[in-house]
Amino acid sequence: MKIQPDTFEGQMITGYGPGWVSVNGEKILHSVAISARGRREIWPCNEFSALCADHFSQLALLQADLVIFGSGHRLRFPRPEWLRELVEKRIGVETMDTAAACRTYNILAGEGRNVVVALLLEQGL
Repeated sequence: MKIQPDTFEGQMITGYGPGWVSVNGEKILHSVAISARGRREIWPCNEFSALCADHFSQLALLQADLVIFGSGHRLRFPRPEWLRELVEKRIGVETMDTAAACRTYNILAGEGRNVVVALLLEQGL
């Protein structure tokens, strides 16, 4: 017996690869923040070394319960001071490589969780 619906009404990641992600069938070539509640925003950073606290403050404005940070083609952790605003607002943060972040986001969004994924999409890697 099937208990889960075949489709999800929100923003789902339908594919990913080096330097790109597909959201609901639309290919995106820049870093992006995606909310299970329907918002999608350009996340203005194109390499890990360019990240700063302002990038994570932008994510705090999306008012999620959990932010999943996809750190690019490999696992890299943000500096603790970059996460201060998220922590102060009691928003959880998980870090994983971008491929794992895509899969995890889809599972949590499909469960109806208030989750945001921030995907660092680096070009030329």
